Amino acid sequence: MKETGDGQGTDRFRAWMSHTPARLDVGRAGTRPPTKDMLRFRLDHAAAVDAVYGEVKPETLDEFGLFSADTQYRDKEHYLKYPGSGRLLTEESARMLADRCVSAPQVQIVVSDGLSGRAIDDNLADVLPALRDALAVNGLAEGTAFFVRGGRVGVMDDIGRLLKPEALVLLIGERPGLVTAASMSAYMCYRPGPGRRDSDRMVISNIHPGGTPPVEAGAHIGTLLRKMIEQQASGVKLDV
Repeated sequence: MKETGDGQGTDRFRAWMSHTPARLDVGRAGTRPPTKDMLRFRLDHAAAVDAVYGEVKPETLDEFGLFSADTQYRDKEHYLKYPGSGRLLTEESARMLADRCVSAPQVQIVVSDGLSGRAIDDNLADVLPALRDALAVNGLAEGTAFFVRGGRVGVMDDIGRLLKPEALVLLIGERPGLVTAASMSAYMCYRPGPGRRDSDRMVISNIHPGGTPPVEAGAHIGTLLRKMIEQQASGVKLDV
């Protein structure tokens, strides 16, 4: 931005910078960024890689009594190369869900590591209690919540095929970036199952303390689930 004689251009630029976490005006030392900025970049990149390859802590799941199911992801490398493997449950996990979960619940809550296990560790303790409170306030009944290891968004449809919930919400770790490696998304769908499209889903993304506040997100999810069930619709068909 061109600076005016009274410095107003610089002041406006600084004001804009205060509203974004983007790397702006980092400066340079010769032809390269300053050492401190380059080190911060490498630190944030390392955190993103760790988030992808890390696992959700067992104590996080134990806190909420979540048992674990598996997709056909095999391992992290296979999961990253073949996204479709995270959209289907293993046969063993499918049988386990049929045995342990309430069938045809009003609301099914599913938690998954996705592309950031750290997002679950950092945010679940705020999101899930707020969501459950919101379900109670909106008069909605919860099914049997559980954790899915190696999940992708499409696993909602496979779970929907098995459990036949009226509405399903998937709390899943987002692809990490250089701003945060601990961002969660909440995907929701009315009567998920085979043949559902992305336009049938709704999402609240960027859930973390520096984005959408986790407690606020949990409360808003409950409100959206009520509207989905009332209107028997989700995605682009829902009137919000």
